[in-house]
Amino acid sequence: MSEKLNLVHWADMTADRIIRQHGDKDDYVVASGITPSGVVHFGNFREVITTDLVARGLRARGKNVRFIFSWDDYDTFRKIPGNLPKQDELAQYLFQPIVDTPDPFGEHESYAAHHEHNFEEQLKKVGVEVEPIYQAKKYRAGDYKEQIKLALNKRFEIRDILNQYRKEPYGDDYYPVSVYCEKYKTDKTTILSWDGESKLRYKHNEHDYEGEIDINTTSLVKLPWRVDWPMRWAFEKVDFEPGGKDHSSQGGSFTTAKDIVKVFDWQAPIYLQYDFVSIKGLGGKMSSSKGNLVTVNDILKVYEPEMVRWIFASYKTNVDFAISFDLDVLKTYEDYDRQERLAFGLEKGNEKKVAMAKRVIELSQIGEHPTECPFQPSFRHLCNVLQINDGDIEAARSYYADQIKTDRDERRFRERSACALHWLQENAPEEFKFAINKEAVDMPLEDKVRTYLDKLVALCEEQWDTIESDKEFNDKMYEVMHELELKPADIFAPIYQKLISREKGPKLAGFIRTIGKDRVIKLLK
Repeated sequence: MSEKLNLVHWADMTADRIIRQHGDKDDYVVASGITPSGVVHFGNFREVITTDLVARGLRARGKNVRFIFSWDDYDTFRKIPGNLPKQDELAQYLFQPIVDTPDPFGEHESYAAHHEHNFEEQLKKVGVEVEPIYQAKKYRAGDYKEQIKLALNKRFEIRDILNQYRKEPYGDDYYPVSVYCEKYKTDKTTILSWDGESKLRYKHNEHDYEGEIDINTTSLVKLPWRVDWPMRWAFEKVDFEPGGKDHSSQGGSFTTAKDIVKVFDWQAPIYLQYDFVSIKGLGGKMSSSKGNLVTVNDILKVYEPEMVRWIFASYKTNVDFAISFDLDVLKTYEDYDRQERLAFGLEKGNEKKVAMAKRVIELSQIGEHPTECPFQPSFRHLCNVLQINDGDIEAARSYYADQIKTDRDERRFRERSACALHWLQENAPEEFKFAINKEAVDMPLEDKVRTYLDKLVALCEEQWDTIESDKEFNDKMYEVMHELELKPADIFAPIYQKLISREKGPKLAGFIRTIGKDRVIKLLK
C-alpha cells in the first residue's frame, strides 16, 4: 500500500498521529470499553469499530497492536432495564456490583457475563478481535491497590482538577473512591477517614454501620469513573482511545482525565471523538436502561458483516448518521457494490475516489482480502428472485449459478440472501412484497388487451431462448404495444394482476424473464 493511499482515510491519519505524538515504537496499546449495565447496543459499537479501524491503520504500518477492551463490570448496578425478565429478583441487587448480579436468563454466571459474552460473540462476526479485561477481576485481585492508595494520597490534587468544572465544588471531605459495604453489599457509603497508608474508614448511608478496611487486602474499594479511566490509561500504557460526545464536551470526563492521568505519571492517549449512531425509524438515542435497543446481531440480519464495517469506515468519526431498515437498505447495498467495483477497478473514478474506495473496502474485510471483486447480486433483484422462488434460497441460487465461482462468492450469495429474506419478512414496505400466483387469474379484459396478452404469450413461446437481455425483451413488448395502439398504462396493470395480483411490481421485462418462461405462459394464457 503506498504512502499516498495510506493517508486518504481518517484511520490511517490517526495512526500517523499516534506514531508522531507518542513516538515511533514497535508496540502500541489501543483501548475501548463498556459498562455491561444492560444489552450492549449498536450505538456502543461505534467506539469499538473506531478503535479497531485505527488498530488496522497501525498494523498497516508494521506495528504490533494490543487492543484491550475493558468491561466495567465492577460498576454499580444502578437501574434495571425495562426489557429484562425477573425484575423483582434483579431489584434485590441494586447498588451492588454488576458482576454480582445474577443472570436473569440463567445462561451465564452473572448478569454482567451474560451481556459480555453476547457482545464478544457479535464482535467476532464483524471481524473485531479484542483482548477483554474484566475490571471486577482486576480490582478483586488487588491489581490496582497501589493506584488506589496514590489517588487517596493525592485526593486534593484530583479534587482541584475536578472542581475547575463543577458548579458545586468538592470540599475537604472529598475522597476519590467508593466502597461496597462489607455488611450490606451496596456502595451507598460515605468515606470517613484515610490514614495515608492503607486504612480507610467508612459508614453506610442507610444503616447504622461503620467499617474499616485495608486497601492492601480488601476488594471492596473502587475508583469512580473520572479517576478510574485515567488510572487505567497509565496502568495499561494506552496510546489511543476514542470517546463519545458525552465524554468529549468541555468539562466532560476526557477534559478532567487528561489532567488526572498526570497524577499517575502517564499522558493522555491520542483521542478521537465519535458522534452517535441512530436507527432510521427508531426515535431518540439508544439506551440500555430504556431497553429501546438494536444490537449488532439485529443489524447483521439486514446487512452483510463486511457492510457493517464498511458503513462505519465510510463516515468520519465526528459525523452522526443513521442505519436504515427501510427502503434505503436498497440504496445502501447499491452504494456498497459501487464502491467495491471502484476498489477492484471494475468502475472508473478519479484518483482520490478510487484510493478512498480501495482503503475503505480493505478496512471492511473480514479475513483475507479477495484478489478480485466478489460476485455482486443486486439486492433489489435478489429480493425479486427470492420472492419468485417463494423464499427458497437453493432455488434462487440456480438463477445465479454461473456467476458463483469462488468460496467468497458463495458466502456473499448466502449472506446476502439471508439478509434479503429477513428484510422482506420484517422491514420491507408492503408494496415491495409479492408472491407469484399459483394459478391463472381469470379477469375481464378489453379485446385489445386480451390480444396483447395472446401476442405476448406467443412471443414467449417462440423467441424466449433467443432474447439475450431485459432491454431486448422490453423493446419487443413495446413493439407489440405500439402495433395494437396501446399505452403502457393499458397493459402493465393487467399483467401484474395476472402474475402477482397487484397493480404494480418490479420492472416488467426483467421480472417476466426472471419468473421463467413456463410459469409466465401458464399465468398469462
